[in-house]
Amino acid sequence: MFDLTDLQVTSPLSYLVAFAFPALDAVLPVLPSETAIIALGAASAGSTDPRLGILVLLAATGAFIGDNVCYLIGRRFEGWANRRFFAGEKGAKRRRWAETTLDRYGGRLIVVCRFIPGGRTAVTLTCGATGYPRRSFVLATAVAGVVWASYAFFLGRIGGEAFKDKPWFGLVLALGLATSVTLAVEGGRRFVGWRRRRRAPAAADPPAADPPAAGPTAAPKDDDRKTGDQATAS
Repeated sequence: MFDLTDLQVTSPLSYLVAFAFPALDAVLPVLPSETAIIALGAASAGSTDPRLGILVLLAATGAFIGDNVCYLIGRRFEGWANRRFFAGEKGAKRRRWAETTLDRYGGRLIVVCRFIPGGRTAVTLTCGATGYPRRSFVLATAVAGVVWASYAFFLGRIGGEAFKDKPWFGLVLALGLATSVTLAVEGGRRFVGWRRRRRAPAAADPPAADPPAAGPTAAPKDDDRKTGDQATAS
């Protein structure tokens, strides 16, 4: 385990962590990429070194590459991806959620899924498997990478500034803030799904038609009377 002092802007390890963790955790979700970028921000608190921008750029680039690798895996190796990431009832449910929500929100979901637990991998693989337009996907993942990297890095800096003399306290604070944001996004997602499920039965059952109002029976026309008389005579 490395120390926060190892993640200074002058350390080559910082640049490796900034790129590798976001790139690899797309297919290895156990890697704590957000924690790593927050730690970089906390370790650099107080520094105005212009190379800090390189760390953010590397994190965004790593996230972008990881997302697009997932897209290619879903596109070329859908069977393996289903067995690896969508096996079982929970996996199938996650895949259905990704497909349904992707149809509804498109590129906006690709950005927001960065803040949903397990959402990044599920959505990016599903984009590849369902043939989501590649150009739109590339644009959305570029935006998502920049937004996420900037958010995580500067959240770490906020925590680091709050506890300059105790950098680990700053890291814990930043991680707590990040967890709060994640829980809020996940709570909003579940609430929207709950409301949609509640409305679904009402939409599926149309109201019964009112019975026709009783009224006077229309008098038969002359042609109808003639036809009836001829039938009786015969």
